[in-house]
Order: sequence, then C-alpha cells, then structure tokens
Amino acid sequence: MTPQELKNSILQLAIQGKLVEQRPEEGTAEDLYYRLKAEKASGVKKGKWGKSKSLTEIEDEEILFKIPDSWRWIRIGEIASVVTKGTTPRGGNVSYLDEGVGFLRAENVAGFDKIDKFNLKYIDVNTHVGFLKRSIIEANDLLITIAGTLGRTALVREVDLPLNANQAISIVRLVNTQDISLLFLIYALNSAAIQRYLTGQKKITAIPNLTLEIIENCLIPLPPLAEQKRIVSKIEELLPLIDRYEQAWTRLEALNKRFPEDMQKSLLQFAIQGKLVEQRPEEGTAAELYRQIQREKQGLVKAGKIKKEKPLPVITDDEIPFEIPKSWKWVRWGDISESIQYGFNAPAQQNGRIKMVRISDIQDGMIIWNSVPYCEIDEKDINTYLLKTNDILFARTGGTVGKSYLVKDVPEDAIYAGYLIRTRYSSMISPDYLKYFMGSQLYWWQLRSGTIATAQPNCNGKTLSKMILPLPPLAEQKRIVALLEDLFPLFERINRDG
Repeated sequence: MTPQELKNSILQLAIQGKLVEQRPEEGTAEDLYYRLKAEKASGVKKGKWGKSKSLTEIEDEEILFKIPDSWRWIRIGEIASVVTKGTTPRGGNVSYLDEGVGFLRAENVAGFDKIDKFNLKYIDVNTHVGFLKRSIIEANDLLITIAGTLGRTALVREVDLPLNANQAISIVRLVNTQDISLLFLIYALNSAAIQRYLTGQKKITAIPNLTLEIIENCLIPLPPLAEQKRIVSKIEELLPLIDRYEQAWTRLEALNKRFPEDMQKSLLQFAIQGKLVEQRPEEGTAAELYRQIQREKQGLVKAGKIKKEKPLPVITDDEIPFEIPKSWKWVRWGDISESIQYGFNAPAQQNGRIKMVRISDIQDGMIIWNSVPYCEIDEKDINTYLLKTNDILFARTGGTVGKSYLVKDVPEDAIYAGYLIRTRYSSMISPDYLKYFMGSQLYWWQLRSGTIATAQPNCNGKTLSKMILPLPPLAEQKRIVALLEDLFPLFERINRDG
C-alpha cells in the first residue's frame, strides 16, 4: 500500500465512523445540526449574513456511503454563514506589491490545513478594504481551490492575517466554529470519496472549475462534536506515523528503481574482477592467450593486412585498480586490437554507392537499418570502412561519447560515419566479453579521464588504445558472457515490470 493509499484509507475510515467508537453519551449529530441551523436562521433574520439560495434536501441517491445512526449527512452551505470567492485586483498582476496585505492564489492553498506563503503576492491596504472588501479573509475561514487544481484546502489562522484572495479560491466561513471542528471538516474534504464527489461536480467550461453553488451543496458526514474531536485527535496521532512510513517507502522505491541498474553494475564488476565464474587450470592463462594474439598481429603486419603500430606504454602498478586472478592479465585495448579506425566523412543521402551507419542510427543496442542513409565513396576506399560481424563501433563525440555497439549482423554492405570509431580484434577474444567490459565502471572511468572537455566532449582513438582491461583466458571469457546473458534479461524484466 502506498503512503497516499494508506492516508486515503485512514481518512475514509474516519468519515465513515470506523476510526473511533461511537459513544451514546455524546449525543447525536441531529441535535448539533438543528442547533446550527437555528443559529444560521437567526443570523439571517438579523441581517448578519445572507440566506443560502441553492440548497436542496439531500436525496437518498446522493448518499455516498453508510454512516453511523448518530451521524447525519449535511451540505456545507447549511453550516456556513458565508460561501464566496476572491477577486482579482484592478490592473491584475501590475497591482501586486513587494509587501502589504497578503494576496492568496490557488498555488498558495497547499492542501489540508496548510497555506504556502512561498511566492506570496501582496496588495495595498486601500485595495484590500476597498475594491476587494468582499473577499477579505478572516481567521478560521476554510479555503477551497475552485480553479486550476480543484478541491485543495487550507485553514486560515490569526497569525496568517491580513489576507485576501483571487477568484480561484472559495472562502467558507462557518456559522459557529465552537460547535464544529474545522480540522474535521478539513479531513473530510480531503478524503478520496468526497474529493471525487466534489470534483465530479465540476462545471465544464474552457477551464473546468467548481462554482460556489457546488461548494455550498457539497455533502459532508457530520458526527457529534465530541466524536469529531476524537477523530481529529486519532488522525493527528496517525499522520506522523504515515509520514515516517512515506519516508521509508520513498527510500525503498528509490532502491527498487536503482536495483536492476545497480545489480548490473555489480555483476559487471564481479565479471571483470574474475569473481563471477571459477577459474579452471585446464583453460590455460591469459598470458599464453596474449602471446598468441601478438604472434597473430605480427603475421598480419608481415602480410600487409594491418599497419605496424608504435608500442604502447607498459602498464604500471599505479594504473592497476584492483586485483585479478593469476590466470588473467592486464592488457591495453590497442595491444589486443587489429585496428582502431575512424569512420568515413561524407554527406548522407537517400541514394548512393553504399549505406553509411551514423550514431543516430544506433538505438537500444541495435542498428535501425531502415533509417541508415547512403553515401558516395570511391570503390578503393570501401574496404577500409566496411563493417563486419563482431566489429565494435564506438561513439567518439557529442552526448553519446563512449557509447558502444557490437555489430551482430550486416544485412548488406555498409560502412560507418566519421563520428564513430571501429575497433577490430583477434578472433581469440570474445567480442561479447569486450562489449560487456565497455559497460563497466572501469571502462567509463578511464573514458571520462581521457575525454577532451570542449564545447562538444570527444574522445579519440589514442584514449581507447591506451585503455587497460582485465583479460581472462578465452574459455573463461565465454563462460562469463554466458552467465551474464542469462542474468541481464532478468534485471531488464524487473526494471520494465517495476
């Protein structure tokens, strides 16, 4: 149950007479109702306030729910001496001052009994007692928003005065505040059932609103006064507990939202530290694998298939962020890559010699081939930029810098655009292991350290080439990938399903 659902449940129990017990010695709401009605009639007769014109008898079909026999359904207008609304000063916003009489707008009516004075506007005293005399607010007035966010409430206290209000706020002043608990009325009006009833009556105009007639005719379940006070006391006892529950709920919700992502990060960290699967001596060592990769690269250089590169710096102890198994080896990305190649720069067009994959064509780990444009390129240059299965594309600039994509299939010949870097490596390395590494915190930390901070952040091939990564034996790489491929969809489903 959410905190709001719990609060709604308590308020609903309260206004149904189920939160505290009924006590016969406290009398009935019928007695209270007729006393208030007589007091109102006397005030009308003496000219203290006007007569409510729009009130009708409460019909059985209007009753929202069953209440105790000692309670009674009433309309707000039956116990109110005044139901009015505010007025906008002449000149509108230009009449607002930096100080003076507080002028409430709907945003200042904060809900329940709260007035929010943040961004409160002010008017001068002459306007307050002159043009806006009708909407002068008094202590114990009940405020209800009738435009904008409908049905929000506040209770005016002596310390809040002087105040006035605009036309988005209804002002309800009771006949007698000694025989009615204002806080009980506040809690009743904020219950889900009465909020639905009240806002369900809204007048459909260009901007939906509540009329004063709707406010006057709003139904309220009325208990005897002593029971009203006991209900308020019980609610006020429970609200701090609900607040504490809400704080715990909010923390838990934040943890739940972060859980799949945090768990994925933890799994990747375990994976690249050699803690996700066991090491098996029969699978050899990464040092042996590294030597085989170097021999393979030398052969490709000798055959003229790749260019000879300058030796990369030896990895120092200061660079190593954590321990890895003895059968693993720290390597630089450039030492295990056959090539790190920048993309081809050409205008995108609807037709052309060949398709050209751009950063924007890669979404949610997939190339959206239908959106990939064509470009013109010399025939002799195509092979330099041609995409192959298991290539890794790396975004080197803009808001996506560092994002990577493992090419799984190429349905037709395609090259890649200039804001991408293609890295190609030995078949003795699992491409999926490298792709998972590029999701790890170690990868992103190194990338950010090497990113050039310009108007548009960018990262070059040298940064990628010098990046260090922990290399397991090939068989262990494959076992790590297999386990991650089993686990990651579970967390994605948790994230999707909430």
